[in-house]
Amino acid sequence: MNTIDEQLWDYIDGNLDAAQASIIKEKIDTDAEVKNQYEELLRFNLTFDKIELEEPSMSFTRNVMESVAIVPAPVAMKTQVDKKIIYSIGGFFIISLLALFGYVLYNSNLTMPGFDQKINFNFNLDKYITPTTVYSFLFADLVIGLIFLDRFLRDKIVQSKKI
Repeated sequence: MNTIDEQLWDYIDGNLDAAQASIIKEKIDTDAEVKNQYEELLRFNLTFDKIELEEPSMSFTRNVMESVAIVPAPVAMKTQVDKKIIYSIGGFFIISLLALFGYVLYNSNLTMPGFDQKINFNFNLDKYITPTTVYSFLFADLVIGLIFLDRFLRDKIVQSKKI
C-alpha cells in the first residue's frame, strides 16, 4: 500500500487526530482520484462489516490439545563423540608433555653442590592424631557419605520416574 491508502484507511477507521483528519478531508474534497479511492475503501469497509466472523466449535480447544498431546515431545539431540578421538588427543598432549620434560632433563645440570641437609623423618604422630582429630575426620566422612547417598537415591528416583 502507498501512503495515501494507509492515510485513507486510518481516516475511515478514525485513527487520525483532528489536524491529520482535516488534511485528508481536504484531499478527498479537492482530488477526484483520492475521492474515488476513498469511496472504494468505504465500500470495502462496509463489505467487511457485513461479513460475520466464524467461531470455532465448542470442542476446538479440547481437540487441539488432544492432538498436541499425541505428538511425542522432541528429544534433545545427544551427539556421540568417538572415544578414540578423545584418547588420541589426550595421548598427544601426554606425549608432548613427556617429551618436553625429557628435553628439560636432558639439557639441565642436575648436580647440586652444598645440598648436605639432613632431614629428620621422626614424627611424633601421637601429637597430631588425637581423639578430636579422629572424630572430626569421621564426622566429615559421615557427612560426605550422607551427601553421596542422598544424591544416589535422588538419581534412582528420577530414573524410576522416567521409566
